[in-house]
Amino acid sequence: MEVIIQSNAEDGCVLGAKIIAKTVREKPDAVLGLATGRTPERLYRELVRMHREEGLDFSRVTTFNLDEYVGLPPEHRQSYRYFMNEHLFRHINIDLANTHVPAGTAQDLQAECRDYEERITAAGGIDVQLLGLGRNGHIGFNEPTGSLRSRTWIKILSEQTLNDNAAVFGDRDAMPRHAVTMGIGTIMEARQVVLLAFGPAKVRAVMEMIEGPLSAICPGSALQAHPRAIVVLDEASAAGLRYASHYRWVDQNKLAWQRYD
Repeated sequence: MEVIIQSNAEDGCVLGAKIIAKTVREKPDAVLGLATGRTPERLYRELVRMHREEGLDFSRVTTFNLDEYVGLPPEHRQSYRYFMNEHLFRHINIDLANTHVPAGTAQDLQAECRDYEERITAAGGIDVQLLGLGRNGHIGFNEPTGSLRSRTWIKILSEQTLNDNAAVFGDRDAMPRHAVTMGIGTIMEARQVVLLAFGPAKVRAVMEMIEGPLSAICPGSALQAHPRAIVVLDEASAAGLRYASHYRWVDQNKLAWQRYD
């Protein structure tokens, strides 16, 4: 696990965008796994800027989103399909037919989950998967105690997740209780993972993910076993790390080809 501590969330998102852009430039038909929520919004703005000002080309890129709320149609303002259209897809030259988000309104959700896995496989697998980290350590909507080998499936959201996300729905009662999400096993098959976690509210989850035991109680800790996981933090979220000085030392002493600038 590569841990990179940036001064602030702004710098962290710009770095995350550079990592994704590097993948797209090196492999124009890259398959990207994307995430939603407040954390990656700034990253998407940077990718849009790179497209407009530097010619970053998404015309051959395919994307798969991590998750979607059960019951929300694509046009719902809180659906993740709506989020992706508004924050990224409609601002770049990507073919919308090549952008995939789980269908939370599918009549047969189990069949939708199986089909989503098949589409990822048919596309050749995910080259780089973007992740956020929940305050309880979840990645995607894989909540604590779930299987670390799970595939795309329907998950029950935890009380912590409901409390954290309820504000965008107006109140908790208006928020869906279920979501379709890529499983931990699906995420772990991505060739590279980039996880962003910022702010003091993420201190405990970051500590448990990076320096705690690999455990289903902290789903993000599964990334300790990933061959190419990059964790991008700000100073606030890294405040509880015992080995923070070591992570900074490693980052400062990389060879030129190991950097993302």
